[in-house]
Amino acid sequence: MTTLEQARAFFVQDRFATENGAAIAEIGADYAICTMEITPHHQNAAGRVMGGAVFMLADFAFAVASNFGYQAAVTTTSQITFLRASQGKRLYARSRQVRRGKTALYYETSVTDDTGALIARVTASGQIVE
Repeated sequence: MTTLEQARAFFVQDRFATENGAAIAEIGADYAICTMEITPHHQNAAGRVMGGAVFMLADFAFAVASNFGYQAAVTTTSQITFLRASQGKRLYARSRQVRRGKTALYYETSVTDDTGALIARVTASGQIVE
């Protein structure tokens, strides 16, 4: 089983994200890329992608990047800046490690769509729990 297959098998238990369409596309040293096809389920009353769907995908990418192959960590604070509405049909969240200490960590996540547009940026701090 490859690392990507192992990550997918482990994070299938993150049911809120995976049952809402989030999937792991790539995982590497200190980063993860997750993706989600935009469906009517993800849209708000104005027909745009709901901010909560964008944040969920970013948070899932952070979880994958910060937990797979490491001691378990949880988010302590997270900040999202929405930059524009998506015009695409798929979102991509790339989360990368900026700093990981003995008990705390910090990651940055960019969310883009399949048109290449930058949709949101997220910063997240976490605490190692094991």
